[in-house]
Amino acid sequence: MNLEEMKRKYAYTLAKVGLNVQKGQTVLVEANVAGAAFVPVFAEECYKLGAGNVVVHYLDLATMKVAAQYRPDEDIRKVENWEKEMHQQYLDEGACYVRLESEDPKLMEDISEKNSNAIFAHVDAVRNIMRAASREKHCQWLIATVPTQRWAEYILDKVGLEAEEALWELIFKLCYITEDNDVVETWNQRDKVKAARGKAVDDLHLTKLHYTSGNGTDLTVGLTPWSKFGRGERKMPANFVPFHANIPSEEICTSPDKFVTEGVVYASKPLVLGGKKIENFGFRFEKGKVVEVIAKEGKEMLEALIATDENSCYLGEAALVEYHSPISMSGVVYFTTLIDENASCHLALGRCLGKGGPEEEQYRFNDATIHVDFMIGTSDMKIVGTTESGEEVTIFENGDFAIDVG
Repeated sequence: MNLEEMKRKYAYTLAKVGLNVQKGQTVLVEANVAGAAFVPVFAEECYKLGAGNVVVHYLDLATMKVAAQYRPDEDIRKVENWEKEMHQQYLDEGACYVRLESEDPKLMEDISEKNSNAIFAHVDAVRNIMRAASREKHCQWLIATVPTQRWAEYILDKVGLEAEEALWELIFKLCYITEDNDVVETWNQRDKVKAARGKAVDDLHLTKLHYTSGNGTDLTVGLTPWSKFGRGERKMPANFVPFHANIPSEEICTSPDKFVTEGVVYASKPLVLGGKKIENFGFRFEKGKVVEVIAKEGKEMLEALIATDENSCYLGEAALVEYHSPISMSGVVYFTTLIDENASCHLALGRCLGKGGPEEEQYRFNDATIHVDFMIGTSDMKIVGTTESGEEVTIFENGDFAIDVG
């Protein structure tokens, strides 16, 4: 099977396994203009599955970068009514949506953190329209990547088309796509593995997780009785369509207790925020809230991030990923959260994954404008859980699961 045929199989995987496009359904697409050549291939696979319409919006960050240097900050951040209405109408009619990311880690290197923040705020606000629909209307959604030459050259020791082809081959591998496999069955088997892991953790009835590693991380994250890592514990509406929100994906994750996080945590991989790379940073928490940003570079952006609204300084996600996962073992830092978070245990500032329990207990789950993941897993990370009975159980040792997860 040649590269173009593998790209088509990847497009099918995104449409079928990722979105699970339904007959007559509209598919909303946000695609980086740099990866535009792949979009018609993806659209065709959606139509083959019976999509009623595929509506594409191209994200042109290079032009937004220019605008941010000449237009007022508040104008860049503003989401126009036509942007809201364009997406909302389709979502109200039952559309699903996909974000096809193509990274250019060097694009925003030469602009100010203020301008980069404005761009991030605008893009994220538009995406929040779709995120709200996923919560309220339970529509399918997906984030995936489209390799480009500029991205590939940045992260791989190769140049030209050789670099881009090498990155495509890596993406196929990380997404469990081979020339002759049945990707639907392959991902079904992967789901069973992750479900077993989630159940094994949930069966311990943990109240908190204590993370430590040699880089200085010493953090305790609280869990509620409704903080479930296994999907089987979550109640889904009758009209729910199964889908995979991230491709690739290695994580099991949950929403922590908003007010219980204590200690300090350091990132183990770079974070790309507003197109700018931030490295060597950390956060100090008290009573669930970030009280200090620790960073030599990018501190202004991180402080602006946690000040987005009153809840952006609290955690909304805790995810477990083995250090020796396939993505981590590829030996590549991808400079995109979608992939890098699946190589590492991670946390997310801002909006929770979902609320649980009775109405009077849902205040324990964070709700915010943003949801920004950052990676914390290391080869020496240890995670000790505390059960409802007060027993301590080692969940992770040397970066990997230390309990029987099937």
